[in-house]
Amino acid sequence: MQNRYFVPKNLKFILLPILLVFMGFIGVQAQMETMKSLDEQVHYYSERYKVNCTDEKITDNFGNGHPELYGTRNMRPILHGVAYRGGANNYYHNSAKRDNHNPLPPDGMMNLCIEGFSDAVYLYSKNYDSSEKQLEANGNTLNYHQITGNTNTEIKQIIQMVYDVINRKNEGPIYFHCWNGWHQSGYVSASILKQFCDYDNDEAYDYWMRNTDGANKGYDKIKQMVRDFEPFAEFTISDETKKLICPCRAK
Repeated sequence: MQNRYFVPKNLKFILLPILLVFMGFIGVQAQMETMKSLDEQVHYYSERYKVNCTDEKITDNFGNGHPELYGTRNMRPILHGVAYRGGANNYYHNSAKRDNHNPLPPDGMMNLCIEGFSDAVYLYSKNYDSSEKQLEANGNTLNYHQITGNTNTEIKQIIQMVYDVINRKNEGPIYFHCWNGWHQSGYVSASILKQFCDYDNDEAYDYWMRNTDGANKGYDKIKQMVRDFEPFAEFTISDETKKLICPCRAK
């Protein structure tokens, strides 16, 4: 007797989304495995996130905009394919809401890892000990650090991390984040832009102000830190590299 199996007519509509997600996951992995040069990395992430200028957001204040980056907030480029800034989506998280004063949620860390980020840096210290310090996914490894950047030693450490990605000593971009993606991440980003994209003090200050989404009353200490940062002589890059990685100043 011949066996007969029932196949739902709408099976293709059930399987197609699953297949597309799987193919996308494999495609991302394959593309990331073939990236060898800085040019390729910059092109890959520029095409993936579709932002050109420093003030453009990849994820919005509620963490939406790119599902593959869920867990971040107010994510913006600092240097294309090299460094990005933002916050941690805790307060507005759709399934694991918690106090805003926390590090990245677990899905945010996992998503950055899957996206090929090599490092994420929490720019505050509160509750950092509760987080995983290293994740592996999709053939990638993400290291999670806590560095405020408030001392000369720490901001130099941050600049060194960025410099190592530019010079391919470390592959995969870095995500620098505070809580909202406004103040501390803005200071660190302004310092990176002064170091690698020739921002002067006024340009760095204006950049910090613009990217606080209006929450910039007070904060005198951090505003002064933005102005006071002086680029380190040992971390220089060519004009050609600057043209490749530096976003346009504003949109």
